[in-house]
Amino acid sequence: MDQHLRNDQLSEALEAAEADYRARTPNSATWQERASGGLPGGNTRTVLHFTPYPLRFTGGKNQWVTDADSLHYRDYLGEYSAGLYGHSPAPIMAAAQQAIADGTVLGGPNTYEVELAELMCARFPSLELVRFTNSGTEANLMALAAARAHTGRDKVLVFDGGYHGGVLYMADYAARSNAPFDFVTGIYNDLDATLAAAAGIEADIAAVLIEPMMGGGGAIVADTPFLAGLKEFAEQHGIVLIFDEVMTSRNGAGGHQGETGVTPHMSTFGKYLGGGFSFGAFGGRRDIMRRFDPYDPNALPHAGTFNNNVTSMAAGLTGLRDIYTAERAMAHTERGNRLRADLNATVARHGLPAQVTGAGTIMCFHFHDHEVRNPEQTKLTRPEAYALFHLEMLKRGIYFARRGYMSLSIELNDEDDAALLAAYDEVLGEFGTLLCPQ
Repeated sequence: MDQHLRNDQLSEALEAAEADYRARTPNSATWQERASGGLPGGNTRTVLHFTPYPLRFTGGKNQWVTDADSLHYRDYLGEYSAGLYGHSPAPIMAAAQQAIADGTVLGGPNTYEVELAELMCARFPSLELVRFTNSGTEANLMALAAARAHTGRDKVLVFDGGYHGGVLYMADYAARSNAPFDFVTGIYNDLDATLAAAAGIEADIAAVLIEPMMGGGGAIVADTPFLAGLKEFAEQHGIVLIFDEVMTSRNGAGGHQGETGVTPHMSTFGKYLGGGFSFGAFGGRRDIMRRFDPYDPNALPHAGTFNNNVTSMAAGLTGLRDIYTAERAMAHTERGNRLRADLNATVARHGLPAQVTGAGTIMCFHFHDHEVRNPEQTKLTRPEAYALFHLEMLKRGIYFARRGYMSLSIELNDEDDAALLAAYDEVLGEFGTLLCPQ
């Protein structure tokens, strides 16, 4: 088929899908118009926006979410990996409610934070000491602050297309809204190019900050030799290697670092570890983290009114201790790997140039068959293809991110996966030649 004709047909199909979406979701449209009166574009969290307007949710239960038009969707977004436990899991809700009943904003240390810190230090190989924050963004900011203080250096080696929070987008368009660190940019999964970018300035680099699997960048897994090479480079030059495990700590019993056997000097966390409430954490080697010890008169300050809020601490403790045990984490990771294999088998049956990447229970759809090793390759999928795919899957009751990102909650079951696979099969059969360039 001529590419121009295919593009015209893709545009027509997308226009029809948007019209159908508008017809199904008038109440979400009304809420969007109202929201735009007090919020820029009706939005206060950019990643949740999609065209023609996002669904406005009114509730969720177990693995389902419900929109303002009373339509139900199987939730395969999983709140960008924060929703590991599904919606309103009973043990976590009970723990949070008890913590609230016992009194919030206590203005002092509580018992929950002690037990949660102990659990995390036992669970994740890099943690000797840990501190809590309110988000993964804050965790990464504090980890970089610790690395700069520990080394007396200022530069931070990051990776093109990486994402480490709301003020740490590794992209040109975010340069003016990012925190003003002195960044040096490497290429993900390309050790030679990365070392070349750092050549001659090694003594000025405080930290290497990397996601062992890029989440926002397209569920791109770092090669283990690449991570090991970065650790060797960091140790050779006195640099602090930081793994951003805000998303990937759910994979395996000890996070992605446990899966690869590459232990960083520091790690950052967030998302599900708060049990569905706001949460972040950073930690690592004792000699680095002791700089925050307030018994030391020269200690680094680390404030945050809600760092140890009882709701997040109680919910996070219950989740990690009683639900997402090491054994459950391993089983859930294997379950995600099986589903991704089934999705790719569906692609193969259709003979289309498409793929699903990721590791464990985090994955992303791509509508091309080129190897995806860094975010540059994700651009081979056209935005219009993602939009059409997303709207057609929503029509079939499957909710995930516009960019093709999914993360699985423990509430999703075999019946849900069968529904996802059936919807994917149907959409590929009807629109596959438009989604995938030939």
